Amino acid sequence: MRWMLAGWWGLVLISLSVADNKILQIKQKPRFYGVAVKSSVPIYCSSSRQHNSTVKWFKANKIGDEQTPLSTLIDDNIRFQMAYLYINNIQMRHSGVYYCKINETQGPGTEVKVFRPVVMEKALYRSNLKDGLIVFQGFLLAVFIAALLLRKQKLWERRDSEYEEPETDHIYEGLAIETCGGGLYEELSVYAQAEGAEAPWE
Repeated sequence: MRWMLAGWWGLVLISLSVADNKILQIKQKPRFYGVAVKSSVPIYCSSSRQHNSTVKWFKANKIGDEQTPLSTLIDDNIRFQMAYLYINNIQMRHSGVYYCKINETQGPGTEVKVFRPVVMEKALYRSNLKDGLIVFQGFLLAVFIAALLLRKQKLWERRDSEYEEPETDHIYEGLAIETCGGGLYEELSVYAQAEGAEAPWE
C-alpha cells in the first residue's frame, strides 16, 4: 500500500513539472528606462527554458496601444543581437513600450521615456519669467480692487449729496404765545392760575 502511494505521488510531481515546463515565462530587463537624448539603451529578453526560436520585438506608443513590429521600422539607431535590443543615440521618437515575443508568448514590456537635457540658463530664464508674470498679475488684481473701491466711494458720495436734509422742525411754530416784556419762555409763570381757580372750559 505504501509503495502505491509513493508511486502515485511520484507521478503527480512528474506531471506537475512537465506542465510547468510547457508554460513559457518571459522576462524583460529592465522594466523601465528614463534616459536623456543621445543615450544608449539595451533591453534583454529572457525565457524560463532554453529555446531556439528567434526573439521578435514590437513597439507601442503606450501600454494598451497597437503594437508595431520593429522589423518593419527603418531605424538605423535600433539593432538586434540574439535576445538583446539595442537603441543607440536615442531620440524623442524612441519613447514608448517595447515588447519581446518568443513562440507567440509575449513579455511584460519595457517602457522607455526619453527627455531632453535641462539647460540651466533656459530653466532660470523661464523661472524668472514665471515669477514676473505672477507679480504682474498680483499688481493688476490690486489695481482692479482699488478701482472698484474708488467707484463705490464716489457712488456713496453722490448719493449723500443728492439726499436733502429736511429743514429743522420747530415745535412751537404757529403757536402764538404772548410775551410780557421778557423772554419767550421765562415768564410762563404769569399765565399760571391759582390752585382753586376753575379752567375756562369747565
